Amino acid sequence: MTDEIKGKIGVIIEEHFDPTEYRRFNEYFPQQGYEVEYISHLWGNKELTFGSNPENDKVEYHATVSTEINDIDPADYKGIICIGAYAMDRLRYQVNVKKGEKSQAPAVAFIRKAMSAENVKIGTICHSLWLLCADSDLLKGRQVTCAHNIICDVENAGADVVYDGDITADLVIDGNLITGKHPGVVDEFMDAFVAEIEK
Repeated sequence: MTDEIKGKIGVIIEEHFDPTEYRRFNEYFPQQGYEVEYISHLWGNKELTFGSNPENDKVEYHATVSTEINDIDPADYKGIICIGAYAMDRLRYQVNVKKGEKSQAPAVAFIRKAMSAENVKIGTICHSLWLLCADSDLLKGRQVTCAHNIICDVENAGADVVYDGDITADLVIDGNLITGKHPGVVDEFMDAFVAEIEK
């Protein structure tokens, strides 16, 4: 653990987040000098507690979040990471929708701002690229990697999925966007994310 705080990394989270990523983010980023702040849409609550994906019928991790995604500026963070598993799909939900209108879900609106912010790196891993699929303008022409079961969603959103033989690449960096294939490459993903922040 370093005493120097270099800045904050915001991790967008909801119910059914990936437990491996959650554990490693909390261990690794503080060791590199970064505060990890979990952010979400809180639906008018002061805080909400989310559980990880169950493993062997047990929810091992819980994250209590008090930072409302509508109330923060992406520029206050060195980087924003969308945690894997099914959390990002839940954050695409919006109560009312209008034909022809881009997604107005709070997390989608936030990632839209974050993607266009100067000097803010965006990281996705495994299924979390789902959040960016909610607005094809975010992925059009971008090179990415992701879990195999969302390739169709990602390609339909206009992204160029990078392959390594018969599988998707472990890690792809395209400008401010760093994408990882799945939790098995979380260490490589975090190393690359910090390297990009510190360039």
